[in-house]
Amino acid sequence: MPANFIEELKWRGMVHDIMPGTEEALNKKVSSGYIGFDPTADSLHVGHLVQIMTLVHFQRAGHKPFALVGGATGMVGDPSGKSKERNLLDADTLNHNVACVKGQLEKFLDFNSGENSAEMVNNYDWFKDMSFLDFIRDVGKHISVNYMMSKDSVKSRLETGMSFTEFSYQLVQGYDFYYLNQHKGCILQCGGSDQWGNIVTGTELIRRKGGGEAYAVTTPLIKKADGTKFGKTEGGSVWLDPEKTSPYEFYQFWLNSSDADSVNYIRIFTLKAQSEIEALEKEHNEAPHLRILQKAIAEDITIRVHGEDALKTAILASNILFGKSTSEDLKSLSEKDFFTIFDGVTQATISRAEFGTSFSIVEALAGKAGFLSSNGEARRELKANAISVNKEKVGEEFMLTSENLINDKYVLLGKGKKTNYILVVE
Repeated sequence: MPANFIEELKWRGMVHDIMPGTEEALNKKVSSGYIGFDPTADSLHVGHLVQIMTLVHFQRAGHKPFALVGGATGMVGDPSGKSKERNLLDADTLNHNVACVKGQLEKFLDFNSGENSAEMVNNYDWFKDMSFLDFIRDVGKHISVNYMMSKDSVKSRLETGMSFTEFSYQLVQGYDFYYLNQHKGCILQCGGSDQWGNIVTGTELIRRKGGGEAYAVTTPLIKKADGTKFGKTEGGSVWLDPEKTSPYEFYQFWLNSSDADSVNYIRIFTLKAQSEIEALEKEHNEAPHLRILQKAIAEDITIRVHGEDALKTAILASNILFGKSTSEDLKSLSEKDFFTIFDGVTQATISRAEFGTSFSIVEALAGKAGFLSSNGEARRELKANAISVNKEKVGEEFMLTSENLINDKYVLLGKGKKTNYILVVE
């Protein structure tokens, strides 16, 4: 018998709406269910993690998860939660995005575990040969316009206008559920709370067209305690692709969570048991300044998305940023990680010929680089023991050599605890 999937979601705060009878149906036998992901980019972001974790819990309960990648619906566009129609994508772009999304989902779901192994499906496979006339004859006749107009995702757009393409989206998504019900035995669709209307259109189509029973569960949309949007930073979305968001930035995103948000995040985004979470919360409340909850979340999710080596680098980078590092730590960083950590730091470039075999620290600070206003200021700071090279204090007679170059190209100069400069040697 499967474990109680709905009970697991409830204590984690992951249930917003649930169709009557869902929990009872899932507790009777191993079942199949799915969640859809529109491949509008070549990477998922942290906003998708709630749905990914929902599928993870579904599989852990003993059920069979399907991840639907919308190769067809990505060409249409979902109006749910949108204020305007989004750009449509061409087939080559969509195919590339689908392949990338699949690779990321494989980090979370077990695609090789036997009877309840996860499966990836692409709705382009069943829509590509379906004509418009076939669709309106076999699907459209079962759902009335009045029913479609009653959906919040449609009503919210009536004043500003929406295309027929977007209006028809709920029929397309409803047919996905019907197809997977008929061909894969799916009786459950999950999604965010903004998807409720589209999901119940699918259950209605299954009931009217196929005469079967199907169920729906939606999760709450994540909102931060301060009212700002979850998953966004000043730099934009927090992506799962390390080329778009470095593991260091990814780790820092979770580490910088507020205490109020962390109480929710550790339940939603980790697989830790309730007893373990409650113990961590108790420990955190006794010493909030240690950020025990934030560190537990950041480490758990960073390992899952990027692996243990990336976590070690992220922690090392964090230590460097906050002064707990050595010159060797700095030299172990990739150039990308180095400049991610010291983003926005003042830079100056000198030629390799000017640098020569050695270069005076005074000249590096106040000469052509111009980090400090004069040689006199540079010497005063050096005498005050305020200057560091690659996080290690140096004196007035110090000479920079190739041994000090990070990646044979740059040097991190510091003044006091908070001011940094980067000297680039080219």
